Amino acid sequence: MSKSLPVHVIGAGLAGSEAAHQIASAGVPVVLHEMRPLKSTEAHKTDGFAELVCSNSFRSDDWENNAVGLLHEEMRRAGSLIMAAGDKHKLPAGGALAVDRDAFSAEVTARLAQNPLVTIERGEIDGLPPSDWQNAIIATGPLTSPALSSAIAQLTDETSLAFFDAIAPVIHRDTINTDIAWFQSRYDKAGPAGTGADYLNCPMSKPEYEAFIDALLAGEKTSFKEWEASTPYFDGCLPVEVMAERGRDTLRYGPMKPVGLDDPRTGRWPYAVVQLRQDNALGTLWNMVGFQTKLKHAEQVRIFRTIPGLENAEFARLGGLHRNTYLNSPKLLDTSLRLKAMPRLRFAGQITGVEGYIESAAIGLLAGRFAAAEALGTASQSPPITTALGALLAHITGGHIVAEDDAEGRTSVRSFQPMNINYGLLPDLAAAPTHDKNGARLKGPERGREKKRAMSRRALADLASWLGTAAEAVKRSA
Repeated sequence: MSKSLPVHVIGAGLAGSEAAHQIASAGVPVVLHEMRPLKSTEAHKTDGFAELVCSNSFRSDDWENNAVGLLHEEMRRAGSLIMAAGDKHKLPAGGALAVDRDAFSAEVTARLAQNPLVTIERGEIDGLPPSDWQNAIIATGPLTSPALSSAIAQLTDETSLAFFDAIAPVIHRDTINTDIAWFQSRYDKAGPAGTGADYLNCPMSKPEYEAFIDALLAGEKTSFKEWEASTPYFDGCLPVEVMAERGRDTLRYGPMKPVGLDDPRTGRWPYAVVQLRQDNALGTLWNMVGFQTKLKHAEQVRIFRTIPGLENAEFARLGGLHRNTYLNSPKLLDTSLRLKAMPRLRFAGQITGVEGYIESAAIGLLAGRFAAAEALGTASQSPPITTALGALLAHITGGHIVAEDDAEGRTSVRSFQPMNINYGLLPDLAAAPTHDKNGARLKGPERGREKKRAMSRRALADLASWLGTAAEAVKRSA
């Protein structure tokens, strides 16, 4: 199998690193191209692979009750490098999987550098891949270089879509006032590497919250360049000040919701809470959960120090804003992520229109498997749509396009927008559960929870069948 022509992967972020790992795991040589450190981006700080530029959280790790957790588990069972590195370097984060970002990146980089089937080449690919690269994956992420973006746009006769992503601040732990802030996970829930007391919580009374909202609304924001003015935000990563503009209680029912958190000074839930999550293994850095922002740096320091417990906060990193680009994938890509206009090219990761670290890595996993199958001369099958992997793939390669007729009978197509994995992307059960394992009739919220569990169990059963079929195909090609 090692005599196969190499697959070229452009970009060593989460998706590209996962794709390269999957290709090499199938016995196919791969050349992994990364332009850093010779050329960097506005968001990256290191030359390491799979650098986490925003949060350090992979979100929920509960595969029975959360679609993100289900995607985690599916990727683990498919031999994911990203999940293996995440599990090895996990940090306490309640029910979420959070990682030490530096150790995580170092693990991914080392694993790929040590793989004899992986060749690493540093340098920018400043246009379409050379014509003799007959099997290539473009996994250049949301910050694809202008030269490559322009070449792709010209090839597809499309103008790249774009949106803004914002970054949350990181604070030095020893500057947080624990006479006010206290350790607790929501409802004391313990998750991977957690104890049930994994977040630092800064409480706010109603007057403090109202004053904070006023400060956010009045704070000086980063101004947009002329070409950025019409770029929308992705709803899953809104700056806090934009959420505040949508209504004074938006934050209190979003990232600042106090439910399940008992202030030890009062024994009650506060009016609102700012949560901080551990950002490195030493526990010296903590990030402000959900506090991505486009406030100017001086304004961030001034306003965030009005939060009880953060009055003397020192910031290791302040929040920021960067512009992301993504393809109109339902129109441009086929079901194996190949570009219809040039099938020798595949795309993977956030540039395909998925949102989130794990979703990006998941598409890299699939692109790598599809490319390896092509290199081996075997047929590639998409994972069942009943799985999180299959549902995410189906969404970005066609599931989003919906024809609609307006009041005058004219047909239009809804625009394609970035998407996180969620149970709504999976097909419904043939028959939803009505009774629990003891025979008692399910009612209210428990019925919904049991439905999610049933969908997750179905997903893992169908995934096992798909993985078995793929493994048999690889054996036959040997």
